[in-house]
Amino acid sequence: MGDFFMPIIYLSPSTQEFNPYAGGGNEEQYMNLIADAMEPYLAASGIRFVRNTPDMTAASSIAQSNQGNYDLHFALHSNASSTGNARGVEAYYYPQSVNGKRFAEIVARNLQLIYPLPNATKIVPTTSLGEVRRTKAPSVLVEIGYHDNPLDAQWIRSNVNAIAENLVLSLTEYFGIPFNYPQPIYVANVATSGSNLNVRYNPSTSAAIVGSIPNGSEVTVYANLPDWSLVGYNQTVGYVRNIFLQ
Repeated sequence: MGDFFMPIIYLSPSTQEFNPYAGGGNEEQYMNLIADAMEPYLAASGIRFVRNTPDMTAASSIAQSNQGNYDLHFALHSNASSTGNARGVEAYYYPQSVNGKRFAEIVARNLQLIYPLPNATKIVPTTSLGEVRRTKAPSVLVEIGYHDNPLDAQWIRSNVNAIAENLVLSLTEYFGIPFNYPQPIYVANVATSGSNLNVRYNPSTSAAIVGSIPNGSEVTVYANLPDWSLVGYNQTVGYVRNIFLQ
């Protein structure tokens, strides 16, 4: 995680359309629906992202991720068993990755709040999963329930937005930034006495400066807090004081 930029992640929902869900649908479909639902929460919380596409593979997703400089690689999957009776959530991480393990712990702990069987939520070290082993960035692959189990499949179907919100909450906790609910996005103008406006990693005057914006510039406002706003300007995203926005 850089000191001078808001975080950027590689978001990798499953490309496995051949894994059917009990009751209809498939793994690629539902993991992409969750990723779709994550996007407004990511924008509102200042997390930039690049996302794979359904026509890609795990290998091409890893390759694209490794071409960039991402703070985290986050793969979204659902699981299957030989019997169709298994249930649970697993967050996989590479054993030598301190940050991967830390994020896996956060993901598992937060999913316990919404998954029907919290005691069946765990973290798992692995060296066999490519999206954990072969990524340049710290990585977690989360198996969100068992799609061949009717109860888990229905839970995923009924909780797409809740799962998306929960996963972004985990990302903000990992990166140490506020979790913001999606809000109407609008445009404002910077109004200082003429100086550049500092943009910060957190809504605090003691937070690291991630960039600056010239007076009079037009910014995109993604979220409003009581005294601060999350804004975007060119490639800069971060927090500014509300008193300097019109």
